[in-house]
Amino acid sequence: MSLAKWTVGLLAGMSMLALAAPADAGEVRVTVAEYSAKTGPYFEAVKKEFEAANPGITIKYEVVPWDVLLQKLTTDITAGTNADLSIIGTRWLIDFVQQNVAEPLDSYIKPEFKDRFIDTFLSPSIMDGHTYGLPIAASARAMYYNKELFEKAGIAKPPATWTELQEDARKIKAVGAFGYGLQGKEIETDVYYYYAMWSFGTEILNKDGTSGLGTPGALEAAKLYKSMIDEGLTEPGVTSNNREDVQNLFKQGKVGMMITAPFLSNQIKEEAPNLKYGVAAIPAGPTGARGTYGVTDSIIMFKNSKNKDEAWKLLDFLFTKEQRAKFTQGEGFLPVNKEEAKMDYYVNNADLAAFTALLPDARFAPVIPGWEEIAQITSDAMQKIYLGGDPEAGLKDAAAKANAVLKK
Repeated sequence: MSLAKWTVGLLAGMSMLALAAPADAGEVRVTVAEYSAKTGPYFEAVKKEFEAANPGITIKYEVVPWDVLLQKLTTDITAGTNADLSIIGTRWLIDFVQQNVAEPLDSYIKPEFKDRFIDTFLSPSIMDGHTYGLPIAASARAMYYNKELFEKAGIAKPPATWTELQEDARKIKAVGAFGYGLQGKEIETDVYYYYAMWSFGTEILNKDGTSGLGTPGALEAAKLYKSMIDEGLTEPGVTSNNREDVQNLFKQGKVGMMITAPFLSNQIKEEAPNLKYGVAAIPAGPTGARGTYGVTDSIIMFKNSKNKDEAWKLLDFLFTKEQRAKFTQGEGFLPVNKEEAKMDYYVNNADLAAFTALLPDARFAPVIPGWEEIAQITSDAMQKIYLGGDPEAGLKDAAAKANAVLKK
């Protein structure tokens, strides 16, 4: 569902927020986004531990797959049956705030609580001076490379530039593997294009607030990816492969290089423990520019919650160092808690060190109305280009569509 349609539906149902059925006294209902098979068990353990420490408060979770989460929240909010708390994509937060659905947390947040957080990850949830969410999950992106394929192809080190990456991809292709894994389907298809686009000096939004898709850098990035597809340096059928598909090819040893999140390291350890791999920075463009995608998901409190004090107690518990470490390490995310980040698990983890080193170059999805629609426009444009469309015409059309959304 596009965020534009979601907003219309939400506006139509706003009057029903007041009709929400009263929650049981002391019960905190939480909508949980499912990150992996470990998500549900983690929150069940939290329920047991929290309830034991807080007699009179009960926790009720509903674990929801990410691909239907926004639609479920839309339906629940419209009907006035939403939970007290929910995990959301931080990029959705502006719409929740504008529609007066999210509860500001400022009255609960004390200076010592706020000081638990790494500012980079808390700041996306702060709007107009008010904190509306807390970063439940944080991530960035870096380049994974297969060390055995590199050795077989005679490549001494990971590429520092996109030109070097192309050259390395040709060498890997020559030894019978796919040089560069490129996703072209579903979630973050637009983001996979931004890695190159940022390296060519283009931002998602120009300084005047218009779309960056019509800039020379955006065109160079699109030509780069299309040329790699045309030359057979990627896996075949790019537009049929989502992030998980490309990650699976990498775990199978069939892809030399790909860009993705820290959680792939956990997957490799569990599913492909013999795979020899490394993690490096995303390649730079001609002027040395580079960028990674910074991501946060937030947990928010709904304004119509009947048990806000109890809900806050749960939030306070979830953001202790101990609980953060259990969740973050289990799911393969980056720490958002300063004290957690000092733990040996992170300090001595070479994979995670590569991601944290990229954080100064991190870009987050713009916090603007209609962002999901703009991201989909970009993904659609890239798919057409990957399938053989003209990059210049495709990006010109996409920029016009994005600018129309931005003017709304």
